[in-house]
Amino acid sequence: MTEWSADDSENSRGIRAAPRLVHRALQAVSDLIMPPVCLVCREPLGDHDALCPPCWRGVEFIRPPLCDRLGMPLPFDTGGVMVSAAALAASPPYDRARAVAAHAGAVRTLVHALKFHDRHDVRRLLGRWLVEAGRELLLDTEIVVPVPLSRRRLLARRFNQAAILAREVARLTGIGYEPQVLERKRATPSQVGLSRLQRQRNVAGAFAVPPRCRQRVTGRRILLVDDVITTGSTASACARVLRRAGAERVDVLVVAMVTDRALVPS
Repeated sequence: MTEWSADDSENSRGIRAAPRLVHRALQAVSDLIMPPVCLVCREPLGDHDALCPPCWRGVEFIRPPLCDRLGMPLPFDTGGVMVSAAALAASPPYDRARAVAAHAGAVRTLVHALKFHDRHDVRRLLGRWLVEAGRELLLDTEIVVPVPLSRRRLLARRFNQAAILAREVARLTGIGYEPQVLERKRATPSQVGLSRLQRQRNVAGAFAVPPRCRQRVTGRRILLVDDVITTGSTASACARVLRRAGAERVDVLVVAMVTDRALVPS
């Protein structure tokens, strides 16, 4: 039988440590070539995928107390599950919605950087924030589904920002990623500047679950991911078709929510 010596143990530890040393060396070289900077203002930082203190302070994180259905912030905590007057007046077709922050300041800049300026480097920070904001929803989630773009807009933009965010959430959590189970049947005009009723009409009938994908939806608990929720019209239209296809529940997770303090178009 071969004897195992202390020298062998030291050699084994050295072999295991080698990849870590190589990774650190490569990271140091990478930092020299592309030094870490704030994702919003480009101020030099000590770490990648982060914000500087002033930009961080400009993020209006949405934290409890909030409406359990719409995810909107509420002025006080009653000590239990709370549902806003807006949700009671018009209950959404999805079960729960959650957002990282108000659509203002640094978060608005990050969303627009990803959506309009191909800044895919922001996905890692936004992905971590989404997982934190959606922790409660993710406990019940079986598949992650992005809000789809029309083929025309996808060709023009070359990527779907919702898909990038949904894929990052799936990667961080290990939950299944299913981008094909929901499709946009027709292109819709931009929602910018439209009223709530106009937005609802704009996306009515725009989404569908392809027949080949119905079995991947039926009985499943789905997390629908998008970048911004304004009136909830798009999320509602998606949730309706997923429900009709047999989804057990549909929750919604977004980076930014237009709140009373962030009434800006998206």
